[in-house]
Amino acid sequence: MEEVDTTSLPLMEAFRTVQGEGAHTGKPSYFLRIGGCDVGCHWCDVKESWDATKHPLTPIGQMLEGIGLHDQTVVVTGGEPLMWNMDPLTSALKTAGKKVHLETSGAYPYTGTWDWICLSPKKTKAPRKEWYEAAHELKVIVYNQDDIRWAQEHAAKCNAGCQLYLQPEWSRRETAVPLIIAFLEQNPHWRLSLQSHKYIGMP
Repeated sequence: MEEVDTTSLPLMEAFRTVQGEGAHTGKPSYFLRIGGCDVGCHWCDVKESWDATKHPLTPIGQMLEGIGLHDQTVVVTGGEPLMWNMDPLTSALKTAGKKVHLETSGAYPYTGTWDWICLSPKKTKAPRKEWYEAAHELKVIVYNQDDIRWAQEHAAKCNAGCQLYLQPEWSRRETAVPLIIAFLEQNPHWRLSLQSHKYIGMP
C-alpha cells in the first residue's frame, strides 16, 4: 500500500491560549488542531473537525511559522490527530525546541515523539493497548453516572504513574460536577478537570 505523505496535514486551526484542562491547566500553550476524526462522540464540541477534507493540507513548515519563540508548549489535538502519522510533525517541533503534548482517544497506532500524552478514551472506539502504558494522564468525560464506572475500568489498565481526571461534559456540568465530587471524596487519587478556558472566554 502506498505510504501517505504526512509532511502536510489537514490543519483546522492554530491558536495561542492557556491549557484549560487536566494536568497542565493554566499553562500558556500553542494549539494545533488537526482535522479528521471517526470516533464520533455525540457531545463533541468541535464536530467541524471530523471531516478532514474541509481543512486545508498545510505543510509542517508553514504550521511552525506561527509558533513564537516564547511558545514553549505545543499541544497537538483534534479531531483525532493519530489518524495521521505524527512522526514528521513532532520531529519538527522537537527540533524547534518545543515541549510537545498530545490529546488523543488512543484509537489509532502510536506515532510521534511526545513529552506528555493525555489519553481520553471514548465509548465509540476503544483505545489501543499501547496507549494505556504510554499515557501520562487519563481524562474521562463524564456525561452521566455510568461514565464514572467506565472511567475506573480504563484506569485499571493504565500505568502506575498515570494521573487520573474526571471532566464534566460541558452541557451537563451542573449535574455532572456533583456526581464527580461525590466520587472524588471516596477516591482521592482521582482529580477534577474543568474546561477553565471556556469559563474565562479563551479558545
